[in-house]
Amino acid sequence: MLRVNNLRTQYGPIVALRDVSIEVGDGQIVAVLGANGAGKTTLLRSISGVVRPAAGVIDYDGHHLQGLSAEKIVRLGLVQVPEGRQIFTQMTVLENLRLGAYTRRDSAGIAADLERMYSYFPVLERRRNQIAGTLSGGEQQMLAIARALMARPRMLLLDEPSLGLAPLIVRDIFQNIRAISEQEKVTVLLVEQDASAALSIADYAYVLETGRVVLADRAQELRQNEAVRRSYLGY
Repeated sequence: MLRVNNLRTQYGPIVALRDVSIEVGDGQIVAVLGANGAGKTTLLRSISGVVRPAAGVIDYDGHHLQGLSAEKIVRLGLVQVPEGRQIFTQMTVLENLRLGAYTRRDSAGIAADLERMYSYFPVLERRRNQIAGTLSGGEQQMLAIARALMARPRMLLLDEPSLGLAPLIVRDIFQNIRAISEQEKVTVLLVEQDASAALSIADYAYVLETGRVVLADRAQELRQNEAVRRSYLGY
């Protein structure tokens, strides 16, 4: 579904990605691991059109994404959940969810999808009229994911969904990501520092260091890789 070849992205003279190549198959969950500054977020922003790569090719579902605006990329079915959640804090939960469907005009489908989001995240239904900024961190992350799903994406880009959350909340959110991928037939590219959580649900994974891919393998194999265990899994 997604093929990135020799991607190079820079901020002025600073090169953030150096000839990065990755592939994500239809229906897969693929994780991108790495320390702060490795280029993980830049990779997602380059794919979703938030920043413009200096070189390389990005193909998504038969479309060349280079030069397309972020809005056009969303309309193609590729939606990003940004780091830090970035919900609309002064709006209600329901208003946030409805904004996720801003590209759609099917009122009946939107109403049905709202109910489906509530089935994945029951707390959002209980809080639907609550101002989003008053939610807990875990609830805000659930809202950010549900808001993205309201666009009915074929592929979801998730940037650090575990950031700042307690381990039990992280476990629940990652279980939901796996369930959503399977039930909604949504392909997922997941950027994450919590390597253990990411590898527990991923089919395949890449490791970035200073803007380069240094390891790539099936998630199960990377869990047993000594360098990955030492650097990212803590044992």
